[in-house]
Amino acid sequence: MRRLLPCLTLACFVATNAFAHHSTAMFDMSKTVTVQGTIDAFEWTNPHSWIWLNVPNASGGVDRYGIEGMSPNYLSRVGWSRKALKPGDKVSIDINPLRHGRKGGLCVPLTLADGQTTQRSRPAPPR
Repeated sequence: MRRLLPCLTLACFVATNAFAHHSTAMFDMSKTVTVQGTIDAFEWTNPHSWIWLNVPNASGGVDRYGIEGMSPNYLSRVGWSRKALKPGDKVSIDINPLRHGRKGGLCVPLTLADGQTTQRSRPAPPR
């Protein structure tokens, strides 16, 4: 688990100029929202991975959030695999929300059920 946290840190960061090959225009980069829920799916897809999170809502139901992460190529270089997050895992994720108001956003830090938290500042790229 301790090896996974640095990988989660790298996977869940806001795109910066170094990774600006895709636009972040759809995200409200001036806001950060925390969502807590259960992993429904972790998609190891190009050009970006996706975390599908079931988040309890005020009416007793569940909202499904789509949260964008880093590319599988990048994630594999820092030690991730397609099995890094499993359905049923409980997490808390800070996101930059979608501008149009739908349930989703861009992953910033992520906190696991055991309380371990990824860092907010982007570490140096892997060697």
